[in-house]
Amino acid sequence: MAADNKKATKKAEDEAAVLAKIAAMPGPFREMGERIHALILRSAPALQPRVWYGMPGYGKDGPVLCFFRADDPYMTFGLTEHANHALEEGAPDQLMASAWLDEATEARLAAIVRRATS
Repeated sequence: MAADNKKATKKAEDEAAVLAKIAAMPGPFREMGERIHALILRSAPALQPRVWYGMPGYGKDGPVLCFFRADDPYMTFGLTEHANHALEEGAPDQLMASAWLDEATEARLAAIVRRATS
């Protein structure tokens, strides 16, 4: 029981630290960070948020698989070497860098998170 409580406390502390990192981001990055955080957890609920090298990272059973950071003037989303990097067979395109997070880009990013964490 104590180990379960300790694990639950650690998960809550890790997520709170990620949310604090996002809250500390400047203006437009903060809103985009909130959306990306929600998108990642919605797309792959098994992922556990934690601060990784000073940025929001999301791991599954240990290693971080994906992360994002705000570097003026860009928001960067990345996959680590632990993610599934297999290309989607028959995909008509690959995700291109953008300065916005519209619905189509959000849907594509959700698909990338699901695939990378499978």
